[in-house]
Amino acid sequence: MNLLQATSLLIVLAGVFGSINYFWLRLPPSIGVLVVALAASVGAMLLDLVVPSLGLADSLGGAVREIAFSKALLEGMLGLLLFAGALHVSLSSLREQAIVILLMATLGVGLSTAVVGFGFSWITGMPLLVALVFGALISPTDPVAVMGVLREAELQKTLETKIAGESLFNDGVGYVVYLVLVGLAFPSDGHHAEGLGGAVGLFLQEALGGAVLGVVLGWLVFQVMKRIDDYALEVLITLGLAFGGYELAVALHVSAPIMAVCAGLLIGDVGTKYGMSKQTRRYVDAFWRLIDEILNAVLFLLLGIEVFSIVLEWDFLIAGALSVGLALLARLAAVAVPIALLRPFRSFSRGVIPIMTWGGLKGGISVALALALPENEWKPLILTATYVVVVFSIIVQGLTVGKVAMRLGRAPELPKQEQP
Repeated sequence: MNLLQATSLLIVLAGVFGSINYFWLRLPPSIGVLVVALAASVGAMLLDLVVPSLGLADSLGGAVREIAFSKALLEGMLGLLLFAGALHVSLSSLREQAIVILLMATLGVGLSTAVVGFGFSWITGMPLLVALVFGALISPTDPVAVMGVLREAELQKTLETKIAGESLFNDGVGYVVYLVLVGLAFPSDGHHAEGLGGAVGLFLQEALGGAVLGVVLGWLVFQVMKRIDDYALEVLITLGLAFGGYELAVALHVSAPIMAVCAGLLIGDVGTKYGMSKQTRRYVDAFWRLIDEILNAVLFLLLGIEVFSIVLEWDFLIAGALSVGLALLARLAAVAVPIALLRPFRSFSRGVIPIMTWGGLKGGISVALALALPENEWKPLILTATYVVVVFSIIVQGLTVGKVAMRLGRAPELPKQEQP
């Protein structure tokens, strides 16, 4: 199956499954596509058990592996998704909450990685360093999966902005932590720094390098766009920034996800205010919202059919179920500790901790990172546990986070400076 055939098949299936959801299930679009895709995949497996001669599981599993989910997301879709997400987040709002977002995206990711890593090592007997790799890949949250549900809860815009900002940056930071830990856990893999000193150097190179590259490229594109008044060309330029910037970051060995976020924030705020006409802003906004919706439908479709890639053994599934609790505990620590540190200086609305804990959905990047691990004896267990956590997070948490938010925080603001 070539690239065009695979892309065509995915878009057709996303459209079909999305229509099934629209007419019958009425779930949020992305979650609905995931549910239908997962149900179709499990149905094919069950049919294969009843009629083994059909060979459906082997045929479909081979087709799924041929698509290479990890490569499709990490080297293609992720840059566009992060750029699109950042484009619609207010830079001024993020600036007001910079300390909170910074703590949650750094200290929070570190705490989450440690809690899951130590817990998973204790549960499974896995070497601690390898378990920490699992902790790192399961720590990033997926802002896209929850934002549509949160909007329906009629919360203040500030809470949506904080969740999106924290999630965008902890995606990038989590990816860098994952690379560092993979280098320590699997040094023979050859493309990661070895030793503690090399790990720190790699972290600084990836994180700071990605941020600097994103700001520089975003500023250069802004300088070009403010001298142009052609909405079609300007939309094309933003697309070139997302694609080209991501690939340049990969070539320079800096964090491509952080680059995409920083460039998207700059264009979405400074670029739209000072570099675009009203017509151009309308077209750029509509274009990237559409790209966001389409790619998310395809991404959740891929997540649903990726069940063919995991090992469906009871020991692995039980470890995955226990990992759900670990992930929630780790998310609680990642949210509660930074808030506790800042409480003497800032006021927080009631319900912030449970809303952000339950609303910290895991997504496709976790599964992609698990698939991208070097081949080793623990990879099947890590992949299965990751898949169980992600599916639970998206379906169970994703379908209930709106109700939790409405009950606990009808109009919360996270966080708010105390008034003198």
